[in-house]
Amino acid sequence: MSESTKKHKAEAPKRLKFGIFVCSTSRYQKTKKGEQVEDVSGDLIESFLKNAGHTIAFRKLIPDDKTLIEEGIRQALASADLDVVVFSGGTGVASSDITIETVSPFLEKILPGFGEIFRRFSFDMIGSAAVLSRAIAGVAKGKAFFCIPGSPDAVKLCFEKLILPETAHIVKHARE
Repeated sequence: MSESTKKHKAEAPKRLKFGIFVCSTSRYQKTKKGEQVEDVSGDLIESFLKNAGHTIAFRKLIPDDKTLIEEGIRQALASADLDVVVFSGGTGVASSDITIETVSPFLEKILPGFGEIFRRFSFDMIGSAAVLSRAIAGVAKGKAFFCIPGSPDAVKLCFEKLILPETAHIVKHARE
């Protein structure tokens, strides 16, 4: 790690406040019917964040719906004390997977390395199927945004290798 990177990381905030959106139409519909749903990836995200000492401002289960995703983005952007927003799910190649297409226009800057490195790590784990993995990161209004696949393995990879090690550094620069 370069000296400037070490310095920047040392100056970055130590505790961040996260907002979590889990995008899943099927699970959302079940909750609307009053059924219990298991949210392994959402639970995993929450666990990673709490174990790292971060705060969870909210965790919402939403469907793959452009209007509701946009509403969530606008609320997150308007929140003065929110540092990071994670969208988990809706990043595949099916026509209903619209998370990335919906979030991207709101980002002031995209961090292409996030998706590139995620796919590289994914390739090591799952082989050529990694080409189907879509993930992005970017910044807007001093906040970091991540759109990651909803599978537990993808969540684990993103948080262990990318999000937890770099998010404070990203937020620091996004606020300069």
